[in-house]
Amino acid sequence: MSRKLFIAGNWKMNTDLSQARSLAEAIAESIGGVTEADLAVCPPAVYIRAVTDVLAGSTIGVGAQNMFYEDNGAYTGEISAEMLKDVGCRYVIVGHSERRHVIGETDETINRKIVKGLSAGLDVIFCVGELLEERQGDQTMEVVKRQVKIGLEGISKDCDDGATLADRLTIAYEPVWAIGTGLTATPRQAQEVHGMIRRLICEAYDESLGESVRIQYGGSVKASNAAELFKQPDVDGALVGGASLMADEFAAIVRAGIE
Repeated sequence: MSRKLFIAGNWKMNTDLSQARSLAEAIAESIGGVTEADLAVCPPAVYIRAVTDVLAGSTIGVGAQNMFYEDNGAYTGEISAEMLKDVGCRYVIVGHSERRHVIGETDETINRKIVKGLSAGLDVIFCVGELLEERQGDQTMEVVKRQVKIGLEGISKDCDDGATLADRLTIAYEPVWAIGTGLTATPRQAQEVHGMIRRLICEAYDESLGESVRIQYGGSVKASNAAELFKQPDVDGALVGGASLMADEFAAIVRAGIE
């Protein structure tokens, strides 16, 4: 089944205001008219408004790197889905490995965030992936299955706004051992996990939804390896980290997917 690629850049805790604007301007100039793939960038929360202003009129959406699962209240330092929408966000990343393993978020917490993001009308990028010791211990499939199952627990295949879950949810497989290390899962390794995730979604919902949902790969994606990853039948794009901080490199990754 042909699925439109979705390539998103996660800037993590990088850039200042001037750099964020300049990077967004450079990306917009290079690939701001691309329609063959869906594109997004996810800047630090304090720069979202500035980046959305720069990208207005381009085909590049803006996302947040995290959100909280309550609408408002005494949650100092947290940001709600409605706040993100208010400053122009379409997307939100949920469950990134750094949120799991540095901040300590659980599968159950991530599930609550996915539920809230979808109900609020955001498109959710749901991250899963195993640690190096889990890969070495042959636990990859077990770990990723658990993360997917708990993350999507209680979530219907039909969203409140009439869209299907496949329209609003992207799953990003990010082997933790490949994030920022220069190591990359081989195309075969990525395909094995992506294929398993797709089968899991088919079983949990139905084959039509499972075949429609997009599954990104993340983990040291760069222009030199993007094309081979995108050739895999169940790799539907990329969640790009460090390479998305370089406009030329990010543009080259996008072109590898559409040419």
